[in-house]
Amino acid sequence: MKRSLIYITLAMAILSSALGAAQKSIPPSPVPLIFDTDIGNDVDDVLALGMIHALQSRGECELLAVTITKDHELAAAFTDAVNTFYGRGDIPIGVCRSGITPQAGKFIALADKKDKGGLRYPHDLKSGKEAPNAVAVLRETLVSAKDGSVVMVQVGFSTNYANLLQSKADEISGLSGMELVKKKVRLLSIMAGAFAKIPGKDGPHDHREYNIVNDIPSAQTIARSWPTLIIWSGFEIGIALPYPHQSILKDYRHAQQHPLAEAYIAFYPPPHDRPTWDLTSVLQGVRPDRGYFELSPKGRVRVADDGLTRFEEQASGKHQYLILTPEQKPRVTEVLVALCSQPRDCRADGNR
Repeated sequence: MKRSLIYITLAMAILSSALGAAQKSIPPSPVPLIFDTDIGNDVDDVLALGMIHALQSRGECELLAVTITKDHELAAAFTDAVNTFYGRGDIPIGVCRSGITPQAGKFIALADKKDKGGLRYPHDLKSGKEAPNAVAVLRETLVSAKDGSVVMVQVGFSTNYANLLQSKADEISGLSGMELVKKKVRLLSIMAGAFAKIPGKDGPHDHREYNIVNDIPSAQTIARSWPTLIIWSGFEIGIALPYPHQSILKDYRHAQQHPLAEAYIAFYPPPHDRPTWDLTSVLQGVRPDRGYFELSPKGRVRVADDGLTRFEEQASGKHQYLILTPEQKPRVTEVLVALCSQPRDCRADGNR
């Protein structure tokens, strides 16, 4: 009898071990991702979008939609060109017509660039005038997503996400925007604000960050009313992680023409090393458990009427911000470069 019990116990242990090994071998599901960007105002948005495609090729995320807060018709066309370059030209794109930053910028005209009579970067969406409203795209995307699954990344102004919160029930969904976000969204990873003094000629100073000051009322709405966890990547994070220009010159040669490298050069030619502000919010949103950054205590970010951001520590708060240590910088830079410059057909596991 005792021997039978020993055999049974041993068999159960072996079965338990086998089941545990099988569970560990099952890869995690891709992170459902929505990307909101002011693409065209700075080139880090372009690098961040390319990085998302690299992560999707690795099976780590699925880009559900892109919404745009730069009010220029070529911003959507250029976004579609990048998506098409990576073989995903059917990703929904939504725009807002806010009048914020309506200038063409330095690189989104690449959407119209032609070689031998054809588009250098083929795409179907020729103009933002043909694109649907961003709030409609956001509502349709969230309705179709699993409850509590979506990571929303915001690297531009808060216009679209604030408008989503304020949207009412409609033919897309009987839920308000606030109710949809509560039901469907797991995390908002946002590049906005500043949570450390920034060095300057006259010493360290407070910084009023670009994404905040271009639509302060919307930023205040997000900071005050967004119902899920928010991870903020402040100005000080991206500026501490400059993208090495040598990578732009060497690592993109796997394509005859590459929209990321060409946009970078058009925006600010090498030897300039551009800060990686927007990339950090993507990295944290998709890979939160890799130890790339430290996190602040929980609390709440408040946006003043002049655009200054302040963090107040609160045990019950739903906001945290990224902290980067000197020891983390080389590893994070290496990961950002590897993802941005990854060939579009690469499916490496990327366990860095």
